[in-house]
Amino acid sequence: MMINGWWLPVVVSALCMGIYDICKKDAVKDNSVMPALFFTVLSGTLFFMAGAVCSGNLLNTLRCSFVEYFFVLIKSVIISSSWICVYYGMRELPVTIASPIRSTSPVWTLIGGILIFSERPGLMQILGVIICLIGYFMFFGLSSKEGFPWKSKGMVLTVAGSLLGAVSALYDKVLLHQLNISREVLQMYFFINLVLVMGIFTFIRHFFGQKRAFIWKWTIPATGILIAISDFCYFYGVSQPDTPISVVSVVRRCSCAVTFVLGALIFRDKNIREKAWALALLLAGVILLAF
Repeated sequence: MMINGWWLPVVVSALCMGIYDICKKDAVKDNSVMPALFFTVLSGTLFFMAGAVCSGNLLNTLRCSFVEYFFVLIKSVIISSSWICVYYGMRELPVTIASPIRSTSPVWTLIGGILIFSERPGLMQILGVIICLIGYFMFFGLSSKEGFPWKSKGMVLTVAGSLLGAVSALYDKVLLHQLNISREVLQMYFFINLVLVMGIFTFIRHFFGQKRAFIWKWTIPATGILIAISDFCYFYGVSQPDTPISVVSVVRRCSCAVTFVLGALIFRDKNIREKAWALALLLAGVILLAF
């Protein structure tokens, strides 16, 4: 079993991600996406900075060279693009479909880990990928049953966001292990850059086509705080020596199980029994990948 330095923080990250998706769905439901996303990011940034101040670690997290800042900025642009796609997709789709499909990114991360970092999955992990894919395709079929075919706006945006998320996960390995950027500096400037990038996107959206009125909800700052906690635990796990990024990404995406249960109870989504079978397959594949 892979019970080592990265395991516990990644599990905590997954739990926070599950609750985060529920808050995110409520934040964008019948709401303008870009302002909600901007205030989410701003809340998460302020929370992380407050934590750095309280721990006396603020100065260390702000020590960043121009080269390091540039590479972290690239990550912020990738994640900004991913989150914009996911948030718009989440507004269109039921959360019990959007969250599991969002979890497809570990499969692409696994493939990238094999091609780029020469990670070698064992037979059980290969079997896990196959089982996960079966579960994913079941969700695609169920989405069509509920009026959201493969080519629908919500599905396309959610899949695009998942692919961009996989790119970001692979890039984390480069930032932490090849460029040796500390996880505290990475997360600090990642959040700061997110505020800048999302601020620009929100400004552009406001003056060039925003159609919905913005409604303030307390789930907006809650979403930002949860992602800050989740990312802190995730970066800690990834920064540990010999962390298999493909497996970490998969374990983190177990958050869809938390989202699924809470989403079924709160949002009263349809076809829960059929989705539960698809989710069971997905989680079975995740267990094989992790162990």
